Amino acid sequence: MWPDIANVVSAALLLIGALLALVAAIGILRFPDLLTRMHAATKPQVLGLILIIVGLGMRLRDPLDIGMLALIALFQLLTAPVSAHMIGRTAFRRTRIREDLLLVDELTPALRNNDTNDDDSGQG
Repeated sequence: MWPDIANVVSAALLLIGALLALVAAIGILRFPDLLTRMHAATKPQVLGLILIIVGLGMRLRDPLDIGMLALIALFQLLTAPVSAHMIGRTAFRRTRIREDLLLVDELTPALRNNDTNDDDSGQG
């Protein structure tokens, strides 16, 4: 009884995770600028991967495999947001984004304040 329920739930999680990965891929292709593409590449992709990992864990049921899958999920959760943040900040500084699509721009004033503080730091 329990293995049959676990297999059905596992199949559902694998399907939902795959659909989220597909949505992420479509978003990368369809969105107009770097920041929205990064959002599509990180949010649904990470959630989709975690759902796939949980589905695999329910299907495999081996403690060693579940531990390895947990490590994969942990590293994905640690690296995807950090790398997306670094890419977005670099793109913003190099003006590779469309400012007309921004609703709120909190980084430009912070960068201007940082630049004026660097100029006043005694280099003159």
